[in-house]
Amino acid sequence: MTESFLPSLNGVTTSVCRVLDHLADRGHEAVVICPGPAPESYRGFPVRTVQGLTLRQFRVGLPTTDLERILHEVRPDVVHAASPFGLGWRGLAAGRNLGIPTVAIYQTDMPSYLAQHAGPLRGRISNVSWRWIRHLHSLADITLAPSSATLAELVKHGVPRAALWSRGVDTALYSPELKTSDEVRALRACVAANGETIVGYVGRLAQEKQVHRLAEVADLPNTSLVVVGDGPSREKLEQLLPKAHFLGFRQGLPLAQAYAALDVFVHTGVNETFGQTLQEAMAAGLPVVAPAAGGPLDIVKPGVTGYLFDPDAAGALRASVNSLVIDPALRERMGDSAHRKMEARSWSGVVDELIGYYGAVVTPSYSRPAA
Repeated sequence: MTESFLPSLNGVTTSVCRVLDHLADRGHEAVVICPGPAPESYRGFPVRTVQGLTLRQFRVGLPTTDLERILHEVRPDVVHAASPFGLGWRGLAAGRNLGIPTVAIYQTDMPSYLAQHAGPLRGRISNVSWRWIRHLHSLADITLAPSSATLAELVKHGVPRAALWSRGVDTALYSPELKTSDEVRALRACVAANGETIVGYVGRLAQEKQVHRLAEVADLPNTSLVVVGDGPSREKLEQLLPKAHFLGFRQGLPLAQAYAALDVFVHTGVNETFGQTLQEAMAAGLPVVAPAAGGPLDIVKPGVTGYLFDPDAAGALRASVNSLVIDPALRERMGDSAHRKMEARSWSGVVDELIGYYGAVVTPSYSRPAA
């Protein structure tokens, strides 16, 4: 049960699809419940849609009684609620009412996201959001957080029965071997005609991603800035970064080729519960620079696979990126270390861990809240 699914493409959808891929490979059965419209099936698994509406370019499912009806018909062994908020809350409640064990995946920092759009009501909105998060996750038998920083945040705000479950990366798709392909060489020639060092960002172009921080590195000497992605902030960012190359939205092999064309990867947002694009960049053999906050703390090893900069210190991002720009040997060494680290983070192993959590909550001895 997911708040987002195909054709919408984002971190939640990607994670859900990778889990489904490996469930299919292992012979498990699954049914996807998501906002419509959506494909009728995925990897042979049926997709059941519920009524939804579009909010800020996101398709949002409505928390109707359809969820309880669908769960009653399907009678699954376990309900997996991906990034629950509205639709997921209703599904977790339905699972509890029907006596079906539930696993909630905390992925989106919704309190911070809502607070960023709340203006003078920021503090109040954040408090209300956390009360809601605590309530809806209290309905789950277990809540899985993607990073140690996020797990600590959940515990701090009173979310019960929380544990750590990380994310995998497709090391076959994102690979340093693409660097020598004709397509990547052509892309590099297009965005860095004079052999500049290419600094890049990949992700959604929205306010909460804080992509405006790239202005700090936009004028570094002998560099070319590349932005991959799309979203509601694109027009403002194009005005802020007039010399940057905006490549638009990419997925699959074209996305992997865009990573391979970069020399340095920069992550900008401070409210990430994980940081999947960091893993993809590292799998591609890139040194990475990210804020010392949230999910990146678990992914980036400072001085080995990249740098963590202080997001509150003026010039910290620029200094970190510049140290990589001026030292090709350092970039290569850190990129190699990053690639080796990601080789141990395949989706296969990560989903096996998730299946272990499924197995735990379905056992009769598992301590769960009373219905």
